[in-house]
Amino acid sequence: MKVLVINSGSSSLKYQLFDMKDESVLAKGIIEEIGTEQAIHRQDNTPPLPPQTGLRILEHKESITHMLAALMDPGNGCIASVREIAAVGHRIAHGGEFFSDSALVDNEVLQAVRRNIELAPLHNPANLKGIEAFRQLLGEETPMVCVFDTAFHQTMPQESYMYPLPRVLYDRHKIRRYGFHGTSHKYVSLRLGEITGRPLQGTRVISCHIGNGASITAIRDGKSVDTSMGMTPLEGLMGTRCGDIDPAIIPFVMAKENLGLGEINSLLNKHSGLAGVSGQGSDLREIIRCADEGHEGARLALNMYVQRIRKYIGSYCAVLNGLDTLIFTDGVGENSDYIRAKVCESLTYLGLELDPELNRSRSPGERKISTPASRVAVHIIPTNEELMIARDTQRLVQQRAASAAVHRSVPM
Repeated sequence: MKVLVINSGSSSLKYQLFDMKDESVLAKGIIEEIGTEQAIHRQDNTPPLPPQTGLRILEHKESITHMLAALMDPGNGCIASVREIAAVGHRIAHGGEFFSDSALVDNEVLQAVRRNIELAPLHNPANLKGIEAFRQLLGEETPMVCVFDTAFHQTMPQESYMYPLPRVLYDRHKIRRYGFHGTSHKYVSLRLGEITGRPLQGTRVISCHIGNGASITAIRDGKSVDTSMGMTPLEGLMGTRCGDIDPAIIPFVMAKENLGLGEINSLLNKHSGLAGVSGQGSDLREIIRCADEGHEGARLALNMYVQRIRKYIGSYCAVLNGLDTLIFTDGVGENSDYIRAKVCESLTYLGLELDPELNRSRSPGERKISTPASRVAVHIIPTNEELMIARDTQRLVQQRAASAAVHRSVPM
């Protein structure tokens, strides 16, 4: 089975085509600047191809047509016909309370995604454009699946997801913690079970997805029980966003600086966090370099960044009543031995011992970096959200086929 995974953004289209026989990637790429006459198509092929520039791609349907043509290119493509694509998996930003698992696309599912637009006004509309364009181009006979960033966190108990606000606000507007990066946290927790050969039942895991966006999730028995991001990705850790702040700061700054809602939203999402504190941008590598050279703002930003990660890990140890495994994933989590070491040096009270040499090793891929004596295992597990989407897509398509086969075999 070949599964095409799609992440349809407001002006971009990311894709990967998987052969699920061995979960190999047949093709991947991104089309950027959709809606212009200067669109760019970058294909991550072997051997690599130069990017196509100056493309006139004014809407998502045109970008998908262009992508499918590239996949079928006689010289550099990997399929002879679109009919080789057995199913399409779509990354959807927000499933709200409607979805605790991925879902096969039908009109009812699409209506629920539309109802969640108010929770993800920038992302869900773009995700829907991708689905609608594929339905037009491939027809409704090609099964499609929605995979939601929020679904994994729907197992959180009420005490984790409710805010201490008047209950009527939840009843009317569904104001609550939803969490994000769920597909990533789900992938690494499942992968941990595969690596160790142990069932997830009875395990206490904290997953640290640390990249441009960052979130930490407490996982018990393979299920999310708490997570750092809230109703929006703004809550939680600082990164490109501000993370946790006193809510009263917002109206105070708006009044003092004469800012409107759009301006304060931009300040919190784009000009705070590492960039706001350091004054050196949000590239963590650059901030570490500046801190090493004695830059006070960079040093403070780095200390705050690490401190907040430690605080969430500590609080989730209390939620889980202990910790068996700590996972680091995504760009910073996978690649920054400095951040991993700084975070773990304050976790020795748990009996956690990081092996300095294993932590500093630049070997790619999955690896355990704690010592044999450590009471808490520490793993680096590179995330693979696209593969998780492909697996969910295959699972649901096969389940539907099996159900249909059983139904046909039942005598009427």
